[in-house]
Amino acid sequence: MSVPGQLDRKGRRQAAATLLLARIVYAFNWYNVGAVLPAIGLHLGASTFQLGLVLGAFLLGAGLFQVPAGLAALRWGNRTVSLFALLLMGSFSLASAFAPSWELLAVCRFGAGAGAAFFFAPALGLVTSYYPAGARGPIIGLYNAGFSIGSGAGLFGGALVGAVYGWPFALAIGGVVLLAMAAVAPFGLPRVSSPPPRRPLRQLWDAATPIFASRSIWALSIATSGLWAAFYVAANYFTDFADALHPDWSIALAAGIPTIMILFEVPGGPIGGWLGERATQMRRVLLLWGSVSGVGVLLIPFLPLGGLIVLFGFLGFADGVVFAVLYLIPSYLPESHGESLALGLAFVNSIQIFLGSALAILFGYLAGEVGYAAAWWFAAVIALSPLPLLLWVSGRGGDAGGFVRPRPKGPRGARFPDRPA
Repeated sequence: MSVPGQLDRKGRRQAAATLLLARIVYAFNWYNVGAVLPAIGLHLGASTFQLGLVLGAFLLGAGLFQVPAGLAALRWGNRTVSLFALLLMGSFSLASAFAPSWELLAVCRFGAGAGAAFFFAPALGLVTSYYPAGARGPIIGLYNAGFSIGSGAGLFGGALVGAVYGWPFALAIGGVVLLAMAAVAPFGLPRVSSPPPRRPLRQLWDAATPIFASRSIWALSIATSGLWAAFYVAANYFTDFADALHPDWSIALAAGIPTIMILFEVPGGPIGGWLGERATQMRRVLLLWGSVSGVGVLLIPFLPLGGLIVLFGFLGFADGVVFAVLYLIPSYLPESHGESLALGLAFVNSIQIFLGSALAILFGYLAGEVGYAAAWWFAAVIALSPLPLLLWVSGRGGDAGGFVRPRPKGPRGARFPDRPA
């Protein structure tokens, strides 16, 4: 088992920087396809529905392989699985650039999604190997902020490269950089313990059962799935919403507003992690920021341009806070801390991807059939209504007391004990 605190300050900074860079490149390959989707459709003769299948194939791969990724991390260790994931995702991302048909492109994107799943939770699990309890929050928030940086680069950088050199180059550059990251990352992610023993399947199942049966994990996942969907639709459907209700706005203006949301996620992540580490009950942070975010989504169809700019800046910041705290909580739950963290995070993420994607599809249906006003109301309701389930996230001793903030022990050399929940 990895022992937190074995790295000096320089080693921790090096590991954090490596994880941040890997997360940025990883996120670039989530969004570079969407940036050149019209060109792909034109070149491969794909309809809008078929292009939707290409995008859906990636999410399907990312969702299906979350739990296998967590189990793999238990057997081979977070570091080994994270490095393998960069190689896997990079290979399929590069292969996407050479796909001769939309069907094969969808297969490649499914493989890239699988690689994304194998990276997400194990890489987050590495944070607890390098940082002790009480110091993880800002690093987890920074890791989450890296996704925002990479997604913005994927959208705008991918569109720029695609416009100048063609869509295959936009996909190829993402794959090449991921493969380069896979070659460099081993030097920036040191081992802090001997590799874990290769457990037999029975031991893996015994370790996984408490997570699959955890009331706290299920409550945390379902309670925030509506928020996942609401933030997703706010970022991805706003341009179409603006075109329908504000046809006088330019496409640059319409696309710039959700971009503000992405930019404000960057500071929200580290600040959210900092808030989570210092909150006596982390679920209160989620309840507060999640509730205000749901109300904000409700206001989208009613605000003028200036109000929308301010609102989307706030929603982006809130997104960063919410998901930093969300990913921090499992590191302190007894069933998912330590070596089991990757599996716990993977299980949370898989539930959110499947439930959140289904809710996002329903949002699109309502927008097309009833109108965007009803769709935004729906998004607000699904963001707010499951939040009370956070009260089922157990506290110390199994009661509902919430998470107790770790406090320093001793006058010097503050030691933060693991926070049992």
